[in-house]
Amino acid sequence: MNKTYLDDSPRGRQLQAFNRLLDVLDDLREKCPWDRKQTMDSLRHLTIEETYELSDAILKNNLPEIKKELGDVMLHLVFYAKIAAEQNAFDVADVLNAQCDKLIFRHPHIYGDTKAETEQEVKQNWEKLKLKEGNKSVLGGVPSSLPALIKAMRIQEKARGAGFDWEEKAQVWKKVQEELNEFESEFNIKDTANINKTFATAEFGDLLFSLINFARFIDINPEEALERTNLKFIHRFQYMEARAAQNGQSLQDMSLQEMDRYWNEAKKQ
Repeated sequence: MNKTYLDDSPRGRQLQAFNRLLDVLDDLREKCPWDRKQTMDSLRHLTIEETYELSDAILKNNLPEIKKELGDVMLHLVFYAKIAAEQNAFDVADVLNAQCDKLIFRHPHIYGDTKAETEQEVKQNWEKLKLKEGNKSVLGGVPSSLPALIKAMRIQEKARGAGFDWEEKAQVWKKVQEELNEFESEFNIKDTANINKTFATAEFGDLLFSLINFARFIDINPEEALERTNLKFIHRFQYMEARAAQNGQSLQDMSLQEMDRYWNEAKKQ
């Protein structure tokens, strides 16, 4: 499986670039006061920020920005391995080899005799192998700190990998309607003063969970869908602000009817 690459081959260029990154990081860790001071804890929140910046660039399909943000994330990953190496815990070679070993083990349909003809069969094998690695639950691999919407999607995906899922999308949509009816009965808009917020919150959570389930079932990423709607709303709202400013107005001083006129203009852009 090991291969040798010539320096002028595409893979050779990639290996040279990776070695260059390691060399630059060695220099910075030794000579730069800021880089020398960093720990895994101090880098953590910066890594999260860089990951979200990469996500933004992907949503905008901005390839030059994706390249830049990938570099930032790559630097952070190598930085963590560098810090661990200084503690004699592991180095970047250990990280990469462990990942390769895991990928080979979890793809027996490629590197072994297991048969898996469909994506679903691959996912089911994946979850079974994770349990063999010591995970006590199929859901144990879902990080507790994930945002709730993404966590719901990952929980449902992993449950599907274990064979626990609806058979048809019509069944899932029926569940959405059922949860909507339950929420409407709990959240009586005619009597908001006496709403039981605990039960209403629970029913709203069930409704969201079922909608995410339906989105997954028809191959829509709900996180991406919601973020695209967020970006669309921001664009239209900022258009309203700009149009109001052009006319010497402020949104706070305008009626909803006046704002709707600018909003409809924005929708036509």
